[in-house]
Amino acid sequence: MKIVEMRVTPIAISDPPLLNAAGLHAPYALRTVVELVTSDGISGIGEVPGGVATTSALEAARDVIVGFDPYQMNAIRTALEQRFGGGDTSRGDSMGESRGDSPWDRRVFVHVASAVEVACFDLIGKATGRPVCDLLGGRVRDRVDFSAYLFYKYEGAGGELGLNTDPAAAGWAAARQKPALDPDGVVAQARAMCDEFGFRSIKLKGGAFPPDEEAAAMLALRDAFGPDVPLRLDPNALWTVDTAIAVGRRLHGTLEYLEDPVRGQENMAAVAKALDTPLATNMCTTSFDDIPGSVRHGSEQIILSDHHFWGGLRASLELGRICRVFGRGLSMHSNSHVGISLAAMAHLAAATPNLTYACDTHYPWQSEEVVAGGRRRFVAGAYEVTDEPGLGVELDREELARLHRRYLECGLTERNDEVEMQKVNPGWKFEPVRW
Repeated sequence: MKIVEMRVTPIAISDPPLLNAAGLHAPYALRTVVELVTSDGISGIGEVPGGVATTSALEAARDVIVGFDPYQMNAIRTALEQRFGGGDTSRGDSMGESRGDSPWDRRVFVHVASAVEVACFDLIGKATGRPVCDLLGGRVRDRVDFSAYLFYKYEGAGGELGLNTDPAAAGWAAARQKPALDPDGVVAQARAMCDEFGFRSIKLKGGAFPPDEEAAAMLALRDAFGPDVPLRLDPNALWTVDTAIAVGRRLHGTLEYLEDPVRGQENMAAVAKALDTPLATNMCTTSFDDIPGSVRHGSEQIILSDHHFWGGLRASLELGRICRVFGRGLSMHSNSHVGISLAAMAHLAAATPNLTYACDTHYPWQSEEVVAGGRRRFVAGAYEVTDEPGLGVELDREELARLHRRYLECGLTERNDEVEMQKVNPGWKFEPVRW
């Protein structure tokens, strides 16, 4: 079995105007879909965050990938590294920017490696009739729990001019309303999302408003949902050490974990020493090169894995083993994705024994899909991993083509939340540390 074709399709999906530390989501989120086709006529698919840099790199990888046996993933990885001049899952690589101060990860090589590897696993699963989780060592759970992911937001549901009125994008009414800064708006959004999807844990994306306001929202969530619903807060490293300690003490006993309250491993370690609440990270420990510093400083208790940013499914399993060795908990980060990434996340989580926290997902905020059968369903807040071969999803080619045309027409080439925020708040600037 040889790979004879590699298709790279950038798409744009409707995305609501969600607020975060970097600004505001654009009306569309960019994703790139990769499809590998073999001489046997089998195809496998992968999905990664989009943008012109990632899409161009994947296009350039085509000459490397075509001709390989998809089983030979080590050789494929080596060939990609040789083609692009390195690109380990380190803080930076020769193809793109470092992890840097941005709340999201801009590294390019890890995206290329992840997209190709997931597509290879999907191919192999379809060829052997086995689900991807079995190829990763076998499942330890059939149901993968996900967490409700709350955002402060502007009015609108994404799409053209941010005013998508399509009923499919309308979603649960309370979460589509312009939120008040009072805690009642956050609680209403949480109730709507949990009622619709059955989630049993809740995360709030912070960093949009003063810390005391976001802390008040977390306390209101605790009052509304009680002690049995785990709560998380993620201000995307926008706080000072003093602010993080003060807010952390105010929220003592309220949070399952506090994610990235400050920037950098040393600052995280200072906060961790002052609080009893566990700290989690998707920003200060984001590569294998960061692990020694994490252990030396004691910067966090929980690492948020993400196969898109750690270089694939196998790398994420390695991360899980390292976390077990050094006493780190393991959770899972997310971004604005469609069903290919959701399925890959679920298969990875199903095969990772020590991934014991509910995974993050932006999926409820999206309204469009490229997989056949439409939107994936959560049952009691969980994704059920079936015995279907590969990832268990196939492309809806009409929708893929439509969303590709959208990408070509919308004019977006990269994610830039600062520019979007300036459209509603002229002069607004991203600050790595704000409060």
